[in-house]
Order: sequence, then structure tokens, then C-alpha cells
Amino acid sequence: MAVRACGLIIYRRLQPAPSSNSIEYLLLQTSYGTHHWTPPKGHVDPGEDDLQTAFRETQEEAGLQASQLTLIEGYKKELHYPVRGKPKTVVYWLAEMKDCNTEIKLSEEHQAFQWLKLEDACKFAEYEDMQATLKEVHQFLCSRE
Repeated sequence: MAVRACGLIIYRRLQPAPSSNSIEYLLLQTSYGTHHWTPPKGHVDPGEDDLQTAFRETQEEAGLQASQLTLIEGYKKELHYPVRGKPKTVVYWLAEMKDCNTEIKLSEEHQAFQWLKLEDACKFAEYEDMQATLKEVHQFLCSRE
């Protein structure tokens, strides 16, 4: 059976005027392994539903409460890839920071964070499926304006 993880792709808008250039995405750098960059995510605990996991992991890894985020309706993405030879499924939702100046508080699982425009976020996110997901999210957000 596939390992299941869930998370939130979090973005903020730097100015009130809608513009694709004002959107930045939050990526966290792991403090283990290859120190890769990803949105906050983690394994589903017994008795939890996927969205509860996404919010819990975001709180644990970035210090963000559900009340500080707005879940964006209409976007949900499942990624499937092998990790150490075993299948893994990661489900992402999209959430906007209510206040773009809210402080990020990292857990021990991560050593750094960055707010990045799409192009830079894709450079930091080495995996092709994550790059494609960020581009898809960006298109989704731009199509809503």
C-alpha cells in the first residue's frame, strides 16, 4: 500500500492589486537527506482525514494555524511517486496567507524557508512533478483574477 502524505501549497500576495507578479510561494528546506525544498506536508496519522493532516503538518512545520490561512476552493492535487522503492501519494491543497507578514516558525524537520516567485520556486523545487504543480497552481490563481 502506498504511503500517504498531505500538505498545503501556501502563497501570499505582496500587494493588494491582483497581479501574477505579486504571488510568492512558501517552500521549506528539509534538515535531513538531500535538504530538498517542498511545501509543508507529512504523513497521515490514524483517525485523521487528509485535510486535517495538511493543516496539522503546516502548523507543525511552519508554525501556521488554520485560522491564519484561507483554503482556496477548487484546487486539489495528488502526486504519485516512489520513495526508496515504495509508492507514495501526496495530496496538496492550496491556501493563501491572510496576512503576508505572518511569521514562519520552523520545526526541527526544516532548516530554512523562502517565499519565492514562481520561477524561483520551480528552481528550488527540484522534482519535476512539484515544478509542474507550482506552475499549475499559478495558472489556476491567475485564471481566477
